[in-house]
Amino acid sequence: MFPLFILTTFVVRSQSVVTIGQPLPAWQQGYLDLHHINTGRGNAAFYILPDGTTILFDAGELDPTNPRTTSPRNTPIRPDSSKHPYEWIAAYIQQVALQKEIDYAVISHFHDDHFGGWYPGAPLSKDGKFVLSGITGVADLLPVHTLLTRDYHYPVDPMRQVRQIAPDNPYVKGWNNYLAFLSYRRSQGCIDGFLSAGSRSQLHLLHEPAHYPGCYVQNVKSNGWIWTGKDSAVQQHFPPVDTADRKTWPDENSLSNVLVIHYGAFTYYTGGDCPGNVFLGDAPWRDVETPVARAVGEVDIATMDHHGNRDAVNEFQVKTFRPSVWIEQVWTADHPGHETLIRVTSPLLYKGKRDIFATNFMEANHLVIGALVDESYRSRQGHIVVRVLPGGKSYYVIILDDSRAEAPVRPYLALIHRKALPRHADPLSLAGTAIRLSLMAILPL
Repeated sequence: MFPLFILTTFVVRSQSVVTIGQPLPAWQQGYLDLHHINTGRGNAAFYILPDGTTILFDAGELDPTNPRTTSPRNTPIRPDSSKHPYEWIAAYIQQVALQKEIDYAVISHFHDDHFGGWYPGAPLSKDGKFVLSGITGVADLLPVHTLLTRDYHYPVDPMRQVRQIAPDNPYVKGWNNYLAFLSYRRSQGCIDGFLSAGSRSQLHLLHEPAHYPGCYVQNVKSNGWIWTGKDSAVQQHFPPVDTADRKTWPDENSLSNVLVIHYGAFTYYTGGDCPGNVFLGDAPWRDVETPVARAVGEVDIATMDHHGNRDAVNEFQVKTFRPSVWIEQVWTADHPGHETLIRVTSPLLYKGKRDIFATNFMEANHLVIGALVDESYRSRQGHIVVRVLPGGKSYYVIILDDSRAEAPVRPYLALIHRKALPRHADPLSLAGTAIRLSLMAILPL
């Protein structure tokens, strides 16, 4: 593992990569940028592929009228309450994307911290037919050309479920709101559909795919269908459901969509709220992380399933993925579970240094877990950006200040990992290309 550099400027091939206190330099052709946007109200990630194709993965927005959301148990809204979370997500995308639109939006699963939901007082759309929260709000501000979710008719059609619940229940209103949003999108000629597990062409480069044959998005899981790791073959992980017996239905988290992004030698994993630890009373098939990890294999960067909660990031996944970097998207003191952090950091599951970056970290959790937090995390607050350089052989992890709308680079800067360097290479070179550093300090990891 190479040292961590805290510096004023990183320069590669005479192009400034970052300058402390300034916005992240614009994406360029050939970069793969992976933005983990922190609003304090749920998950949102925005990916810019090497040819400029864009993917939004989740657009969470917790209900601000729920007492828990604004309690000391949860993170505050970032950067402030002058905008709704969906507005902050859209503003961030407008700041970092060359084209102010989204080619693909993928929702991992239907929980409000991943796709939004109805709540009293939420603003209305332009046509007044649905409220703006999470994905409905982002799509009202920015064109979203293709929207992909899990097939929500499984295990039971949601409208069949909501008919059994009082019509003023927030869950019912949330589904009615989402369906009204879909109806509006279709009237405007926009595309929506379901993620197809096993496919590596459903989310494809739209602009210059021939220039980047080593970049593709592998759909790994949707509902119970999980890629086998070979060609586009999938297997059904869940047993048949009894539509009359809720105990046979997989829960929403275990239905999460999973994606892996490849760029040359570089591999990145994201999996919504997939669980992997089977607790007392759980069906064994609630562990979806094990078959997913078996198919995916080793990765460079993994986002923690279910925000690092106790039921996720199981031992098999940790020792199979073996990432150099873990990214944790946090919005409550439940994230991470102490046991989860022990698994992620254990040298018994895999050797070598690994670095953890969190969008937030609650002081209550810090006090409970203690020194392991200080020893493990390289950053515990801010937008997390992974910038993969052309070809996928090296990448930076850069932290942006989430307390300011312009999101400048934080003084605690970047960790650069180098892949596939010859053993005789100069440690301050990138495949023979000099990297000039203006250093404030060099701290060993």
